[in-house]
Amino acid sequence: MAIGDFLKSKGVGDFIKKQFIDVIDWVETEPGILAVRYPMMDMEIQNGAKLTVRESQMAAFVNEGRMADVFAPGLYTLNTQTLPVLTNLMNWDKLFQSPFKSDVYFFSSRSQLNQKWGTANPLTIRDREFGAIRVRGNGVYSWHIADPRLFHIKVSGTRETYSVADIEGQLRDMTLGRMADAIAQSQIPFLDLIANQVELGNQILEGLRPMYADLGLMLDSFVVREFSLPEELQKKLDERISMNMIGDMGRYTQYQVAQSIPIAAANEGGLAGVGAGLSAGFGMAQAMGQAMQSAYAPQQPPPQAPPPQAGPVPAVPVAAAPAAPSAETKFCFNCGTKILRTAKFCGECGSAQPA
Repeated sequence: MAIGDFLKSKGVGDFIKKQFIDVIDWVETEPGILAVRYPMMDMEIQNGAKLTVRESQMAAFVNEGRMADVFAPGLYTLNTQTLPVLTNLMNWDKLFQSPFKSDVYFFSSRSQLNQKWGTANPLTIRDREFGAIRVRGNGVYSWHIADPRLFHIKVSGTRETYSVADIEGQLRDMTLGRMADAIAQSQIPFLDLIANQVELGNQILEGLRPMYADLGLMLDSFVVREFSLPEELQKKLDERISMNMIGDMGRYTQYQVAQSIPIAAANEGGLAGVGAGLSAGFGMAQAMGQAMQSAYAPQQPPPQAPPPQAGPVPAVPVAAAPAAPSAETKFCFNCGTKILRTAKFCGECGSAQPA
């Protein structure tokens, strides 16, 4: 047998054609890469090769589908001492003279900052002040790979590259699913959510960390920027706030009419209608006050009629109709009290009356 045929039969020719790797390292070429498989096509790692793991990186060796050794940042010479698990798996002798084939993965361990979250649809929560309401929210969060072994097994697998875009949808859904529970458990009223957004963000952070850890990740921060109501509910809230700011409707009406007196006095016959305007204003204020009390007061059951009693029915006196206002009276321009037309001062508030 010729020497060439002998070498070919022993596979020596293929061995000579192989390229041996002396230096293994990885430089992140674009943002958002979480895991990358080092190219090993037709190449084998030479005994004594150098492995460089930079800061914000971790490296791992995978042999026959099983992750063997994980390396933190540093410079390593690959031999039986630096690859104890892989050496044991391959049953190599102590000399470790031969090249070996293994998949090498690099993982980015830096924080993935400014990851945005937001509620595409309103979350329905139960508020102790308003009852069941729908809210929207948004903010940012950050995380990093903490356990490359677990991340490789459960998330990235054998893909050549794995990026933030491949997992951000899953993480965002996990976040929103936890948020409604966190708001309900916090017992913070909606009107106080913004004032307590740091506390709420910390509660969501602690609730999400076990879920992230199950994927080999560490949730670093969670920030709540704002919460808001849908447009139709926000209008109702604005109306309620406006009514609370007005306060006493009677005093508010007095103020408004008092502001209008100088304007009315400047017009011909303007003061003649001030008294009637004050009376109408007070009537309106009383009606609005009663309406507000009815709207916010708890509903009371209608009174029960007393049981009928035997015997003669007593006569019910008929109230006399109120007398119509006399032509000799007028209304105080300041408080609206009915006074004599010839009075120069109001007996109720003491204000001087125009002639």
